[in-house]
Amino acid sequence: PALGLFLFTIARDPLRIIILIAGAFFWLVSLLLSSLIWFIAVKASNPLDEPLQKGLLIFGVMFSVLLQEAFRFLYYKLLRKAIEGLVALSEDGCSPISIQQMAYVAGVGFGFMSGAFSMINLLADTLGPGTVGIHGDSQLYFLTSAFMTMVLIFLHTFWGILFFHGCEHQHWWEITAVIVMHLAVSGLTFCNPLYMGSLVPSYLLMATAATWAYLLSGGSAQNLQRFLLCKS
Repeated sequence: PALGLFLFTIARDPLRIIILIAGAFFWLVSLLLSSLIWFIAVKASNPLDEPLQKGLLIFGVMFSVLLQEAFRFLYYKLLRKAIEGLVALSEDGCSPISIQQMAYVAGVGFGFMSGAFSMINLLADTLGPGTVGIHGDSQLYFLTSAFMTMVLIFLHTFWGILFFHGCEHQHWWEITAVIVMHLAVSGLTFCNPLYMGSLVPSYLLMATAATWAYLLSGGSAQNLQRFLLCKS
């Protein structure tokens, strides 16, 4: 489904591809910085202290979420400046892409890079030497991880729309809601291997974020009905 978003809504527009790649780069830089902080914290602590190491892992995840949202804000500022430049260069005084479209493409860029790193780690685990579920654990590790990766890609897309809308209209509570949802979804992953405890709430949050982003983008129940019935 995420690949379908790219093929049908982004791939044919060179400007959108540039915005997507730049968004992916911003997410990658945020991951690099948060990983560096976590690595230093682990090396400076006692590796035999399991409660401390678990606490550092939780700290690393939460710090990474906050850093990702900080870089999302920086990317919004950059795109806002880019729109001003595009308007100045255009003959009709209009930007070829709106801030709402930029928010969507930037969100997809964040989500794609997040999903790519998740899948790389999973594919590395499939090389062995262990067998999933051999000691009585769930054999659905890879399947549930794939579903979790997909929900994170979509959530980043919707969060991008909500976050940019909040910045554009100075609705700081929308930005706060994005950060809280991001922290909640990341925290739910600590419920694993109780996969239902992380997947179900994450998909409920995704449905909420999708509805909210749809309405903020100008969507309505009537438009959705026309789309489903293939009416213009």
